Amino acid sequence: MSFTVLTCEFMHESNTFSRLSTGLPQFEIDTLHYGADAIRVRRHANTELAGFMDVAEQAGWNVIHAISAHAVPGGRVTKTAYDHIAGVILDAARANKSRLDGVLLGLHGSMVPDFCQDGEGHLLELLRTELGAEVPIAVTLDLHAMVSEAMVRNAQILVSYKTYPHVDMREVGAHAARILKRAMSREISPRTVRAHVPMLDEANSGRTDIPETLALYDRAREAEAEGLLVVSVNAAFTGADVACVGPTVLATYDSGDPDAEAAAKRIVEELASRIWEGRKHKRNVFIGVEEAASEAVVWRGDKPLVIADYADNPGAGSYGDAPALLKGLLEAGVKNAVFAPMVDAQAAEELHQHSEGDTVTVTLGGKGDPRFGGGPLTVTGVINRLSEGRYVGDGPIQGGLAHSFGPTAVLGANGVEVLIVSEAQQMVDLQQLRAFGIEPTTRAILALKSMQHFRAAFEPIAGKVIVCDSGALATPRAELRPYINVPRPLWPLDK
Repeated sequence: MSFTVLTCEFMHESNTFSRLSTGLPQFEIDTLHYGADAIRVRRHANTELAGFMDVAEQAGWNVIHAISAHAVPGGRVTKTAYDHIAGVILDAARANKSRLDGVLLGLHGSMVPDFCQDGEGHLLELLRTELGAEVPIAVTLDLHAMVSEAMVRNAQILVSYKTYPHVDMREVGAHAARILKRAMSREISPRTVRAHVPMLDEANSGRTDIPETLALYDRAREAEAEGLLVVSVNAAFTGADVACVGPTVLATYDSGDPDAEAAAKRIVEELASRIWEGRKHKRNVFIGVEEAASEAVVWRGDKPLVIADYADNPGAGSYGDAPALLKGLLEAGVKNAVFAPMVDAQAAEELHQHSEGDTVTVTLGGKGDPRFGGGPLTVTGVINRLSEGRYVGDGPIQGGLAHSFGPTAVLGANGVEVLIVSEAQQMVDLQQLRAFGIEPTTRAILALKSMQHFRAAFEPIAGKVIVCDSGALATPRAELRPYINVPRPLWPLDK
């Protein structure tokens, strides 16, 4: 039997502490494609939509794809942007209501618009009201989702990533589609149960490259092999000051199986308890700027020393313009180093008024919020490269996807090459350097603004990785952020 399925992608991780907003232009810069055009762009990459289509094409479904919208993490999503994107999805649901057999939504799970605290829950409520109770809705989520009761109430099927760095987007999309197929065929009647943990996030933010946290996901897979449709462990996101903050465990089960609900409840409580018991066991060792610079000065390895500027990660909604680590590297006299990126559209525009080879003095960074990661830094150097910032990723996360940093410059300053960009992105792909004339394997030091995703592409070429807390907006010291809306008591704000 051929089914008609509505598909969409609407993803944003919103840092409510950011002074900036995420509007429609930010989605246009990253991903904003409609209908068949979205399928053309994203069908053969590591995306949820590709996973949806893998199943849909094999099953002969009639797919109605409404929109694919994704913006780099940042401040709250504006009502204008939200209403536009959600409106496209709801209009498609309304226009095809009489013939829809199911819905597949690629969501993030930590989107906060400027008019409510739960962007995904709000969208799912609107969609459920439009379609009624019988149409099955399957949702994919980022591993860092904050899953609300409204999300579970309005979607029968929820499937989250099981890798961080995230490399299983397509796999997760296909998993959700396969469960939806069984639901539309009336083979199963899926429901989802949820357990919540009173913490800001899982102790290691869901890192699946370390044994303690990987064990949670391995146990989830075991439970799936034992008969549950899907078990998801969501590490949550510390950059959102909202009521539904915190890790959750979800289990989607077949309500037609008399034993399945009890098994689902057992596994979510088991894994939630393990997350709570592990709350004091962080594996990241955070060092300060001075220590990171000192280690860089003496590094003599055959492969690069990678310094993760954890706190200024644009992938967590930080501004990406904190100059504290760059200042430390320059003052320490570090050579053959790369610092990437410095997100500063003003500086990039100024440098584009010059030519490659010019020696210039420019003020970098510190514009988003100087309280986090330091104020502006004046640097003199030579312009090595000017570019419009376009590249195509070839790594595990961005492979096959075209992106742009916007107007971009590479400034060589006393042994440090600074990649100065106009649009915020974290470092996840070697092409983010190679496309601008920087071969990362030949540099001694790579200072990268990223928490964890850099590991997928950069750890294989690294001699060593160290993690720096530069004091920027995504600092692991949560007490520096003024939480107001989160439920209390909450670990680690309340010890």
